[in-house]
Amino acid sequence: MNDRLTTREAAELLGVKPATVYAYISRGQLSSRRDPVGRGSTLDAAEVAALARRNRREAAAPAGELSVRTALTLIEPDRYWYRGVDAVELAGRYAYEEVAEWLWTGRPPRGARFTAPPELLAAARRAVRALPEHSGPVDRLRVATAAAAVADPLRHDLSEEAVLGSARALIPTLVGALPPAAERPDGTEHGDGDGEDDGPLAGRLWTRLTARPADPSAVAVLDLALGLLVDHDLAASTLAVRVAASARAHPYAAVSAGLGALEGPLHGAAGRLAHRMLRDVLDQGGAAPVVAEHLRAGRRVPGLGHRLYSGEDPRAGALFARLAELDTAAPALAAARDVVAVTARQGRGLHANVDLALAVLTVSCGMPAEAGETVFAVARTAGWVAHALEEYGERPLRMRPSGRYTGPRPPQPLP
Repeated sequence: MNDRLTTREAAELLGVKPATVYAYISRGQLSSRRDPVGRGSTLDAAEVAALARRNRREAAAPAGELSVRTALTLIEPDRYWYRGVDAVELAGRYAYEEVAEWLWTGRPPRGARFTAPPELLAAARRAVRALPEHSGPVDRLRVATAAAAVADPLRHDLSEEAVLGSARALIPTLVGALPPAAERPDGTEHGDGDGEDDGPLAGRLWTRLTARPADPSAVAVLDLALGLLVDHDLAASTLAVRVAASARAHPYAAVSAGLGALEGPLHGAAGRLAHRMLRDVLDQGGAAPVVAEHLRAGRRVPGLGHRLYSGEDPRAGALFARLAELDTAAPALAAARDVVAVTARQGRGLHANVDLALAVLTVSCGMPAEAGETVFAVARTAGWVAHALEEYGERPLRMRPSGRYTGPRPPQPLP
């Protein structure tokens, strides 16, 4: 084998199209170099051969032993990383849009802003306004995503440039389609006029979550929460996204798959339970009776423990540190610490997770119980797109385990 391969030769060895080879290069799975003699680029033959071996091993893996390669997020016992960079430090220094760009491209352009195209935003708003009043936030986001997809005639273009263009349009469309939390003095709704796409996304999301005026310090904490929640490896919703992308579903459909998995009480909706618990602690003046009631009913205490962290969730620690700087957050923060202390006295050894920290934010800023779910879904949309992009560069339909049949042995009599 030659030391260098052309793109076409590499594609033949890997059994993929040349476009997929370019995707491997853009994600750092292969390195390329300009050919000083001919035209185009060449690839290291050993790298290509190693990738081909990994693909063959993956294809031959027994059912249920799927291993998903990803260059996005690494989780360690007490911290996590986005593309090798400490995620807490990154989210503390860059705005949500910049963190999303880092996850997508490996570059965090300063001042990045996401703007909703008028046709997508109008379609999403019409669809959301047709829903019943009792619809939840994920209901609205799913409908807005479907409406935005129908309004985008290029949604089936799975090239990296097109997918990222769709993501930069979809995320602000989701925020803009949510009903505003307050009306202006003249009776018009916040966020329904011209210029609503000015400024960072966190400021626009704030008007959808609370009727309180936008305090810059509190909005900065909301922005931090968005950045911290962008991705967290292969959570249930992210795996659903990758399954959809493996079947080459367009990015809007992949995001819809993530939203479907997110709605369970053990995933995105966990923040709602923690919010209600903190309200109960504040109303009763202490955590002990509230925790006791959860335990008496056989329910787990919301906002505590995480299967990937032995100590405190680093996302919770980062949010608690910033919330401690807000005077309005002091009562809810004290309530959260009381919950942790009471459960520690029970010898349960559980630490705060990000759901409890989100509950402190939503309670202290006058947001409804479902606000944490909205923050989670909007933030994680960027991570879902990043995983969909990775999956588009892999072998199609690789997420196809075989079922282990446990029914009656055939042949059985016809009913």
